[in-house]
Amino acid sequence: MKKVAALTREHWQGQGADGFHLYKGKMPIVATTLELLREHGPAGPAFWRFGREDRQNLFDAIGNPHRDAALARRAEDAWRRLAQEAAEREAQRSVCGNCGTKFTDDRWEASIAVDWGRGDSHPRLCDDCKTRAIEAERQAE
Repeated sequence: MKKVAALTREHWQGQGADGFHLYKGKMPIVATTLELLREHGPAGPAFWRFGREDRQNLFDAIGNPHRDAALARRAEDAWRRLAQEAAEREAQRSVCGNCGTKFTDDRWEASIAVDWGRGDSHPRLCDDCKTRAIEAERQAE
């Protein structure tokens, strides 16, 4: 098996990338013996993938568990980053100066929009309080 692995290296050897290997354009070559299959069964660590140190079950031998784990870590890190950014954004969200309710996204954007002479008449109030304030101003007139 070691001689076949050495002779076929160009067809299966991957390239290192961030703690795992990439196998683009390569094929996994897996070998075993009848003795190992009898000892461990087809679901046990009876398979040796060329280029790896230990025997593995067939699923791990043909897969790339180091890559899968690295990609899962990256996805988890990205999710944590997004959650942190969302929490920071939420902590900065404005609240109504009258009732204390947090602004909706639309109301928040409207309250901080640049005023070009026709801006928000009550930028510190939520929609409900703004409606009541406008109605009260109309009744007062």
